[in-house]
Amino acid sequence: MTLPNKLTLTRLLAAPLVFLSWYIPFHLGLSPKFGSILIWVLFLVSEVTDILDGHFARTLGQVSDVGKLMDPFSDVFLRVTYFTCFVGAGLMPVWTLVVILWRELAIMFIRMLLAREGITLAANKGGKLKSALYFVSGFGGLTALTLRAWTPGLDWMNTLELIVALLFVVAALASLISFADYFSHYMKSETHKKFMSE
Repeated sequence: MTLPNKLTLTRLLAAPLVFLSWYIPFHLGLSPKFGSILIWVLFLVSEVTDILDGHFARTLGQVSDVGKLMDPFSDVFLRVTYFTCFVGAGLMPVWTLVVILWRELAIMFIRMLLAREGITLAANKGGKLKSALYFVSGFGGLTALTLRAWTPGLDWMNTLELIVALLFVVAALASLISFADYFSHYMKSETHKKFMSE
């Protein structure tokens, strides 16, 4: 396995650790302080590996079809795990998670159809903006979780949680807009015509 793919794999492995770091303290009545620290470490390491895997793939000439598919999948796998925790903590509206899940699953299906024809679906500007908003909203959610754990009862906590919820709404809407762009390109492709004729 190449170095870029190993870095991508770390994000897949981090997802269950993130969930356990949140779930165990939250549901067993333990102090969430240690869990919040561990989640921050996993979050930051994952974001760094997301940057490095693409960098090394290009500079080392190790761009592969497996990497092109595994990289976006690992991103979605990890971020949906974070978002599920945020829903469980009451920070993220349930409908925003459902919209994001629908969008990501639909894109994965389109990627599979295109991969069957040897075509890789490259990220467009809308997809990159969506990813940036996923990061920003995730950062906001983790900040709120951490403040809850370490400094409960803050006067401005309700305001912060409202801002975080709005960030999730914006991220969900951005995911729909980027999906519409991807879908319109797919509908015009030969792959779509072939799929519909089968």
